[in-house]
Amino acid sequence: MAKTATKKDKKSSKKEADRIALQHLIEATEIDVKRTDAAQNPPETQIRTGRSVEIDDLYKVVLPGDPQASPDGTRLVAPVLTIDRESDEYRTTLWDIPLDGGAPTPLTSGQWTDASPRWSPDGKWIAFTSNRKDKKPQIHLLPVAGGEARRITDCENGVGEIAWAPDSDHIAFTSTVAPEKDDDSDVKVITSARYKFDAKGFLGDKVSHIFTVHTSHPDAEPVQITKGHFNHGAPAWSPDGRQIAFVANRDAAWDMSRTNDVWIVNAGGGEPRKLTDSKGRWNGPVWSPDGATIAVLGNANVKKAEVNTWLYIIPAEGGKPSRVAKKLNRTIGDSSMSGPNGAPGVPFRWLPDGSGIDALVSDRGSTVVMRFRLNGKRPIQLTGRGRHITAFDRISDDDLVIAVTDPTTPAELHRVTKDEESSLTSFNTAWLEGVGIPAPEEFWVESNGEAIQGWLIRPAGNTSESTPVPLILNIHGGPHAQFSNSWFHELQLFVARGNALVYINPRGSTGRTDAFGRAVKAAWGVADMPDFMAAVDHVLSLGGLDANRLGVTGGSYGGFSTNWLLGHTDRFRAAVTDRSICNMVSMAGTDDISIPSLHPELGLPWETTELYWNLSPLKYAGNVQTPCLIIHSEEDHRCPMEQAEQWFIALKVLGVPTEFVRFPNESHGLGRNGKPKHRVERLERTLEWFEKYL
Repeated sequence: MAKTATKKDKKSSKKEADRIALQHLIEATEIDVKRTDAAQNPPETQIRTGRSVEIDDLYKVVLPGDPQASPDGTRLVAPVLTIDRESDEYRTTLWDIPLDGGAPTPLTSGQWTDASPRWSPDGKWIAFTSNRKDKKPQIHLLPVAGGEARRITDCENGVGEIAWAPDSDHIAFTSTVAPEKDDDSDVKVITSARYKFDAKGFLGDKVSHIFTVHTSHPDAEPVQITKGHFNHGAPAWSPDGRQIAFVANRDAAWDMSRTNDVWIVNAGGGEPRKLTDSKGRWNGPVWSPDGATIAVLGNANVKKAEVNTWLYIIPAEGGKPSRVAKKLNRTIGDSSMSGPNGAPGVPFRWLPDGSGIDALVSDRGSTVVMRFRLNGKRPIQLTGRGRHITAFDRISDDDLVIAVTDPTTPAELHRVTKDEESSLTSFNTAWLEGVGIPAPEEFWVESNGEAIQGWLIRPAGNTSESTPVPLILNIHGGPHAQFSNSWFHELQLFVARGNALVYINPRGSTGRTDAFGRAVKAAWGVADMPDFMAAVDHVLSLGGLDANRLGVTGGSYGGFSTNWLLGHTDRFRAAVTDRSICNMVSMAGTDDISIPSLHPELGLPWETTELYWNLSPLKYAGNVQTPCLIIHSEEDHRCPMEQAEQWFIALKVLGVPTEFVRFPNESHGLGRNGKPKHRVERLERTLEWFEKYL
């Protein structure tokens, strides 16, 4: 007689079926690339034991980034970020790092912010920007043979991007220029829709232009080579030194448009020539070694509202942009929100023979370097997953230097060949020896037909059999960004205080297909809330976590999501909403990016008013019961202060326990680049709130 299946058997069978279905969903996220030996065998994340991470460790971590290999391939120069507690300032020092195994040495004193080092093509000079005068970055030249750095610009509004000419005698750079005023009125008269920007404040009528300066003549004045009331950026010299490519929107209504074209201008100035058709948005042009082609990042048609950024090549004489590696459905560049982790670098570089391009790629919570061959063959992954590569350079064809971090190790510089990877710096080794840093446990969970990637960090000693500890959900901003396999001081602090932490890359995140990123279009909160709750339920099922002591926090879009969750579930006992959004209706037009970002996501507010209000957490404030701390910066132009003010008053009227903390003289990026003392206080207040209510 056949045995009748018991309830236990049926439950076990369903569990196995669910496991198999999830595995198929996970496998569907894989990408078809070749991998070098080094890519298949990256260094493992270290298990570190010792004392818990403290807020004060913010001052102890050293962050190298943006490595630049010398033309002869014997050494690197890299900016190294530290924090000076006494002055409450960031310092960036340039370091010389030999590739023969010698000890790194500082090239500059560490008293200022010395950034963006670039070798002259002949290897005799290092150009960099420094704020040594009036706190505004100016170009300085450091002789490689020895001697003091010499300042060569004195621009009223400082200098932005810099690029050497092939002759090593000229540098192109960007700087903002304000039109001359015919009176001394202090009244602001605004005519451009792009009149403010977060961390820059009110722009007025200032626009960015491209200049060149002769480096061999000490008294040479910069020459402005672009004209008109338009913003110009990303200058790149042609290999023969006769032309400069750049990006700009030079239409009369440029401030009302989301497009950006690639242009070419003669190095001596003149009327620029447009290469693209004013339908796309382009950035970061780089000439091929033979000067026949320009590689660029962007999207060919902004009306498609693509989330991922693609790599294209364009004939220098004109023609249709051609997308490289069309089958690789991943954003090109580093779209990670974790950090800060040192200065970023350029996202891609041509191979010396012009046969391909090496580029950073965001892939499922990691950033890797991939080689794109222009002959149509599959991309080659040169570095391993499970880490966050913030910048890279090429020493030779199959020899890279990367600035890399993983969840238990702050950024360091590594050398990568086809076969292996080795360390070049150890700025943080001594600090790490005494610190316990628990490694995240990666997981995948099914949510509405998608495999959602996430991580759980347990406090030291916590296991599935332990006495349950509080669990906090942390939500990243964007929404089009990703949490990465990266050192993140802030996340570790939650765990150091005895909480478990869960964080995920929900729908809308990068690192996946463009369709996955676009899944939240016109559905903020609606599309991704199931992903958050599925992750919370999944980790709770693992044991050792207290379902009755749940917290939630996030910043920017993560603040929006925090507010949204509070209005749609009562499962959370405490919340901290940071630089958040609560009212999409009033957000539109009071922020600094409505035209390029908000309108494509949600439409025009006077045409889709109901959608804007339906997607506003404020509409659901009457459901909120969770004690909520509100943190906001007074100079935040991305998510304006009025958003926090509305949320605070709503919660006060409703009798929900709340506090409203306003940080003066800080912008949207307070948590990453605000004044160190403000970053410390923000962390203290956040942790104290969770300790009080969890």
